[in-house]
Amino acid sequence: MTHMSAAPLRPMLATTGELPAGPEWSYEFKWDGVRAIAALEPSGLRLWARSGAEITAAYPELAPLGSTLTAAGQTGVVLDGEITVLDADGRPSFTALAERMHVRAAGRAARLAASIPVTYMIFDLLRLDGQDLAGLPYAQRRAALEDLALAGPHWLTPPRFADGPATMAAARDHALEGVMAKRLSAAYRPGIRSLDWVKVKLEETADLVVGGWRPGARELGALLVGAPLPDGRLRFCGRVGGGISAAAQNALLAALRQLRVDEPPFDKPLPREDAKDATWVRPGVVVEVRYGQRTPDGRLRFPRFVRMRPDKTVADCASGEGGGG
Repeated sequence: MTHMSAAPLRPMLATTGELPAGPEWSYEFKWDGVRAIAALEPSGLRLWARSGAEITAAYPELAPLGSTLTAAGQTGVVLDGEITVLDADGRPSFTALAERMHVRAAGRAARLAASIPVTYMIFDLLRLDGQDLAGLPYAQRRAALEDLALAGPHWLTPPRFADGPATMAAARDHALEGVMAKRLSAAYRPGIRSLDWVKVKLEETADLVVGGWRPGARELGALLVGAPLPDGRLRFCGRVGGGISAAAQNALLAALRQLRVDEPPFDKPLPREDAKDATWVRPGVVVEVRYGQRTPDGRLRFPRFVRMRPDKTVADCASGEGGGG
């Protein structure tokens, strides 16, 4: 039997929304990683990214999952899950995972597997012993997955819960990305963004100071924002391009043009991809930014502009450590 030349299917996708309630829903933590379909073939386990690209070579530590399934007498298995790197506290670190994602050379992948190992969070079972399970309700697929008892050095089946608000509270307490709610009666719909899966992301807001802007499709493509330091400079927190309406762009440019300076106000040189074609400004404009998480070096993940804060000064941001409110 030859290898499949493409992924067995495209992953089902979730919609973003409010946490649904009711006995017809199941809840689990949202893992900050890379979506991966895993298929057990006669030659071993193969992995595909959400894009359909094969990523087997990047994660050699997951190969024994195939041996485990085979040893248990399973064949024709297709799984869905998220590849993560867990930090010392057991929380996913997308920053650490980024070092693994694009590696294809076997030697480098093996070295990284030893120093930055991944964990495959398996949350769905789509095929078992060659039988297609995608058309079954999620509750049945999940029960069949749990019967496999997949738990190994680099893979596990995370728990699911019946209490949505309690799951959200636990995600917040453990600084996780959010919660996934799944309708128990829903079939798996490959490649479809479905209302039967709802992702609820835990987001934070911060009041930050603009240190410059970059052009894009419009004159203001992205704001370069930072947190004020005691010496008057800014600690860079990232590039914010989403959420800026035409009206907000006009108001921002009207305020920022009056503050233009020749040198960047940040305490360290910015990466070239952030500083390219930038116009620098004296710290003076405060904006509220919504974001998902912060990386270890303080950059915001998934930032979006919320509004200007003319009611706040740079000193307000310094005293509040950039916290929103």
